[in-house]
Order: sequence, then structure tokens, then C-alpha cells
Amino acid sequence: MSNEVSSILQGGYHHPLSRKWQGERELSKSMLVYPIFVTDNADEETPIPSLPGQKRWGVNKLIPFLGTLVKRGLKSVIIFGVPLASDAKDPIGSKASDPTGPVILAVKAIKKEFPHVFVMCDVCLCEYTSHGHCGVLNEDGTLNQDKSCARIADTAVDYALSGADCVAPSDMNDGRILAIKKGLKKAGVAHKVMLISYAAKFSGCLYGPFRDAAGSAPSFGDRKCYQLPVTGGGLARRCIQRDLNEGADAIMVKPSMWFMDVIKDAKQIAPDVPICCYQVSGEFATIHAAAKAGVYDLKTAALESFDCLIRAGAGFILTYFTDQILLEGWLDEQ
Repeated sequence: MSNEVSSILQGGYHHPLSRKWQGERELSKSMLVYPIFVTDNADEETPIPSLPGQKRWGVNKLIPFLGTLVKRGLKSVIIFGVPLASDAKDPIGSKASDPTGPVILAVKAIKKEFPHVFVMCDVCLCEYTSHGHCGVLNEDGTLNQDKSCARIADTAVDYALSGADCVAPSDMNDGRILAIKKGLKKAGVAHKVMLISYAAKFSGCLYGPFRDAAGSAPSFGDRKCYQLPVTGGGLARRCIQRDLNEGADAIMVKPSMWFMDVIKDAKQIAPDVPICCYQVSGEFATIHAAAKAGVYDLKTAALESFDCLIRAGAGFILTYFTDQILLEGWLDEQ
């Protein structure tokens, strides 16, 4: 054993409290964003089998459910629309910003009942396009960037005008951040609506339960030509820098646990900008499945995953664990 005094480190983390002090930040309720699926059936409350404990909600059932969470400290939600009507989908996703559609109705209802809850809207067209892709297509099946960005920007502005505090485009069309920022400015709301870019959104196998919940799987092909390849760390850095230059107010990394190196890169590239990450449906389901198999305790594993994401640089986290954390008092016990 070394005799150097500087080698004696354990005294600095021998106590539970001093171990916490080793982290720059600690998970708090304000760091949690709860993803919710809202349908156009106002009275729906349907469990999602591949997302343990999660449901698709109609507005009438959603508000009482959120009321319980707000009392337990819920600060923010992100809304995903799940249209079920037979006429809800077309080639250009025209119903994405329908004033009678699930997203805008949910925004208005939440802000009316809980005005201090920070309401984010995921902005994409895949749930509303008949082909299931994240924009308007060319004849060859590729994304038409100009038309897609224009449609995405219009949708984001409509969400903002309905009362959303934040819009977060997840479509990965090149140029959508600039188009949205210009749209928000033209609408006179750029000063009061946050724009979060899913700048580093990777393709892969972790989105299955989400697509079950949202009914957004593409009808042909896949999204690998516009979502980043899992090997694309350099691409992610370029996307982050580009979207910051186009006016993004914050950067998101998605998925989270498999891409903590990218979270760290994002924090280094943009040290003065909030960095968030999305613990996606496949990550959430995996933690549950391993806990059910006896690999570890569910609560312990979930909380450790958040500590690791925060250590990597995340300032807030989108996670389906939010309701369980609040309802079961996981953070109240710390």
C-alpha cells in the first residue's frame, strides 16, 4: 500500500452524506419530466402492456391523474399525441396541430388546471402521417426537408399559441430548429416559449414500446436515414453545434443510458446551455424486466441510472419513472 497521504481517498466518501457530496448535483423533483400519451378519446385510460404501469390517457381522465402527481411535486410533462380517429392520418400529417386534437386540448386543459406546471410538447408528424415517417415525403420515399420543416414549424407554433411552455421537435429534419425559431418569432411568442432540440437522437432498438403506445411505427422502411447511427458520435456533436447556432435553447440526447458519452460531449460543447436526456421506453422496460427477473431491486437500479445520467451532464431527465418516483416518495426518503 502506498504511504502517500494523497492516496487516502476513502475518508472522503465513507459516510452516506459525504458520498452524496461527491456529486456536483443531486436528483430532485424539478429535474423530472413525465412523458404522457394523450388520445383523441376524451375518456380513455388504457394500459400499455410493453410500458409497465403506463397508460394512454384521454383529457378527461388525464387531469385527475395529474392532479395527484402535482400534489406530490410534479413540475413538468411532455405531451405525445396519439390520434385514434379514422381520419386522423394523411400523407402530410395535417392533423398534428388540429385545435380539437389531443395535444392542443391537453395543453389547454393542463394549463387551465395547473398553470404552474411546465408543459412541453413533442413536435413530430409520425403519429399523424399515413406512412408513419417524421415529415413530408418525396416520391422516392425520402424526406422532403423544406416541406417537412415548414410543416413541423407550423405545428410547433400552433402548440405554442395554445399555451405550451416548450416545444421539442423530435423529427430530425435538417433545418427544423431555424424554421421553428423563425415561426415563433413571427408569431410573437419566441420570448416565452423554450425550444429544445432532440439534436442527438439515435436510431436503434430501444423505441419499440413507445411505438406500441403511440402507434407511430413507419409503414415501410425505417428511420435510419434521418435518425443518427449509433456509431455517430461525431455526427451528434455536429448536430448539437448546428442546432445551437439555429436557436435551440436546450439540447436533448436520446436514448440516454447507452449514450452517456454523448451527454458528456453535449455538456462540453454547450456548458452554458441546459442539457437533458430521454430515458426512452426500451430503457425503462429493460430496467423493469431485469428487476422482475431478480437481477436487482427496481428502485435502486432506477435511481442509480439517474445518478449516472446526471454525472454525465444531464440537467433534467425525461423518464416514465416520474409517476412512481413521486407517488412512492422515492426522493422524499433521501
